[in-house]
Amino acid sequence: MHDTTLLLVGHGSRGREGNKETINFAAQWREQHPDWRIEVCFIEHAEVFLDEGLDRAAKGAKKVIAIPFILNAAGHVKMELPHALSEARERHPGVEFIVTRHLGMGREVFAVLQGQLDRLMKQLAMPDPMTTGVVLLGRGSSDAGANGELAKMARWMFEENDHELVDLAFTGVTWPRLETVVQRQVRLGMMQIAIVPVYLFTGVLIERILEQVARLQQQYPQVSFALGTHFGFDPGIFALLDSRARGDQGEGAMLECDGCKYRELAEDEHLHDHSHTATGGCGHVHAPEHPHAHGHAHHAGCAHQHA
Repeated sequence: MHDTTLLLVGHGSRGREGNKETINFAAQWREQHPDWRIEVCFIEHAEVFLDEGLDRAAKGAKKVIAIPFILNAAGHVKMELPHALSEARERHPGVEFIVTRHLGMGREVFAVLQGQLDRLMKQLAMPDPMTTGVVLLGRGSSDAGANGELAKMARWMFEENDHELVDLAFTGVTWPRLETVVQRQVRLGMMQIAIVPVYLFTGVLIERILEQVARLQQQYPQVSFALGTHFGFDPGIFALLDSRARGDQGEGAMLECDGCKYRELAEDEHLHDHSHTATGGCGHVHAPEHPHAHGHAHHAGCAHQHA
């Protein structure tokens, strides 16, 4: 690690507190590994963006390991990050740039979510899980693969516990929203509802969730609500970052779209409008407005469906 820089790449939040928490996480991670060089940058809504972050990380280093500090990989991770890495490699030809996979929805994150649910059940005085609904509440994306990863967590939670209902809701971009899911669960007889936000850090959306749950409690006074919180400082997240830094990828060291030739067809449109890339199938459909860009089969080196 003496000639290597670890670069945490956060999504970035419109609320300053969210970015501050990411920076504080990096500070705590440095304390755990004082011999590691750890830098931070953000994809949007921050002072230090990708290009500057990569340049800082490359200074005095032979290798830069970029770690997407993001739970679900959608358009920004699949498009902006590989593009920025390509340009950084040109600016710093003597530096090796590697990107790990994003945090993802694997067993490590599931364990953190399960811990959240366990604490919420205790907060509700351990009611019957058959009358206690669970809602996993994610950010939401136009990327079907990112939404599908969260749906996997909901299924795992259903199979791991005895709850009659474990549903999925999103704060924005896609559906269903929290109010709709709560209404359905109440109609189906749930007397308690545990809401588990799938967020690393605070931000505007976390504040919005608090307001939504307060309104729901007024609307359904007969139902007990328990709301979890963001979990970026959970020891499990530090352990997951440790494994990423040490190269324990599980699914390979390359981010899905780093080196994907079809990504380049979509870059001009996507990188300028900052709307999330619409996807489907395996969750990696890059959709450029090009008459011949439809119907590509999966190809070696990038297992995406490009439509």
